[in-house]
Amino acid sequence: MSTLQPVLLVPGLLCDAMLWAPQVQALADVADCWVADPTRHDSIEAMARDALATCPFERFSLAGLSMGGYVAMAIWRLAPERVQRLALLDTNARPDTPEGSAQRRTLVARARAEGLAVVAEALLPKLVWPQAPQHAGLAAVVRSMARNTGVEAFARQQQAIIGRVDQREALRGVACPTLVACGADDVLTPPALHEEMAARIPGAQLRTFGACGHLSPLEQPQQVSLALRDWLQR
Repeated sequence: MSTLQPVLLVPGLLCDAMLWAPQVQALADVADCWVADPTRHDSIEAMARDALATCPFERFSLAGLSMGGYVAMAIWRLAPERVQRLALLDTNARPDTPEGSAQRRTLVARARAEGLAVVAEALLPKLVWPQAPQHAGLAAVVRSMARNTGVEAFARQQQAIIGRVDQREALRGVACPTLVACGADDVLTPPALHEEMAARIPGAQLRTFGACGHLSPLEQPQQVSLALRDWLQR
């Protein structure tokens, strides 16, 4: 009988299983990881229902990054009895702003007109800490994930993010061990947003990863894997 803990991982916008590959490998001795595919729907709730329907585990520890964090919060709201632990990385419980929604629509139009590669390149400085010594390698991974996602899935994801609900008050009801964590240099979802979420979740652990931007599992894989290992032992 396996002693591995079931873990559901949810990638963010323009990301796929490559985002979580370092953690899947690093935690292989303690966790059986399954990565959701949030590309098929244009609402956060539909993405959450799809993950719940396709996940091979009845109960699981749940981690999501960025858009994946929105999906993870929705999964918890829809099926709290299935979620043993919750980890919210580089994400945000607030709804989209009118300015943010307008920028997202502009990015979708640009992706359709000029190609997704152009948009991925424009987003790169916000996704990855520019001073990262491994920046070239990380940029290659981001480009690959964007190619794998494709323009239409990118458009669906942006529509889902635009339509996301305010989840701040719902977080007060989270009753499972919770990790809230982000890169210290995350410009898309800064540490203050994580402090806000952690303050609402009873007993939440707040972690910040140094020398790290928005894609913390790739930028600081060792720090993130250690934090998740600790989380899985709570």
